[in-house]
Amino acid sequence: MPSGGIQSFRVFVATWNVGGKSPNNGLHLDTFLQVGKQSDIYVLGFQEIVPLNAGNVLVAEDNEPAAKWLALVNQSLNGPHGVTRGGSKTSAPFGSSLLFQKPSLKKVCKSFRTESKKRLKDCICSPVLERKNDNDFCFWCPQANKKEDNISSEDEDEYGLSSYASSESVAPIGVDQMKYSLVMGKQMVGIFLTIWVRKELVQHISHLRTSCVGRGIMGCFGNKGCISVSFCFHQTSFCFVCSHLASGEREGDGHRRNLDVIEILKNTQFPRICKTLYSQVPEKIIKHDRVIWLGDLNYRILLSYPKTRELLEQYDWDSLFDKDQVNSSTFNRIKELFVSILLLILVGSKEKE
Repeated sequence: MPSGGIQSFRVFVATWNVGGKSPNNGLHLDTFLQVGKQSDIYVLGFQEIVPLNAGNVLVAEDNEPAAKWLALVNQSLNGPHGVTRGGSKTSAPFGSSLLFQKPSLKKVCKSFRTESKKRLKDCICSPVLERKNDNDFCFWCPQANKKEDNISSEDEDEYGLSSYASSESVAPIGVDQMKYSLVMGKQMVGIFLTIWVRKELVQHISHLRTSCVGRGIMGCFGNKGCISVSFCFHQTSFCFVCSHLASGEREGDGHRRNLDVIEILKNTQFPRICKTLYSQVPEKIIKHDRVIWLGDLNYRILLSYPKTRELLEQYDWDSLFDKDQVNSSTFNRIKELFVSILLLILVGSKEKE
């Protein structure tokens, strides 16, 4: 591709509050994931992947359900999709055996490796890159540093990189059959975020980092909050924020949701892992080229159930949007916050010149 050219890629993003239920036998995600369209990147966020009881919130989270959902996603993305006339699968689902075991999330992640013998690198940039101007990003440089060491196992656990590793061992089914690689799987109590990338594109992903913000009990536990993931794909920085905001329909609950968003924007901080001295790889959400926010936001339509149903039956979308909390004046404060922060960034940049 000529230097400075533009490529188009398809990114599929979905979110699902599963209500604390594990997948049952016979559940298939092919339709939900629209596998026929064959996206290049799949970003899937789950909420309440475990029941939000005291044991999971205050003691130790159960990652067995997350492992089962992960196996089910892999089954749809990498398994056979042949269908008989009766509409049933022609062969056993790929990885379906994991649905009936009790594997740890880490073990399941490691079972979905590709044939690549190189681990996903934390930074593919040359450490001696000279800064040409303040707008040069560290991932602007070519992939010249081919001999750098792989990331350490400690980094894998910290950034969720254990989800993608070299295939020194063989997956349950020949890895040459896998079309997508799991590059990240991260759980915080009931929130679970997983990212899959077409295996030939994994080499173009770098600077993969995660950041978690708890907004649940006492404003810090993980039953509410977000998992954010940052990475660079070619020369574009992406940030995906999977959140579960405060629930409730009482007076003031909408304000609590707005406050959750503000605190997530303020407290999400991605670690600096780039080896380039003048790196400008984003460390805050709003500094990324592309930001996609997904999850169970819990914003409501401020109408009674009968009235809401009546408007739905009348296809009166305008009236429904008028009562949507996201479009209300309270949520406009979030938009104002974005503008204020962006202005501060612009002013700060001008002052440095």
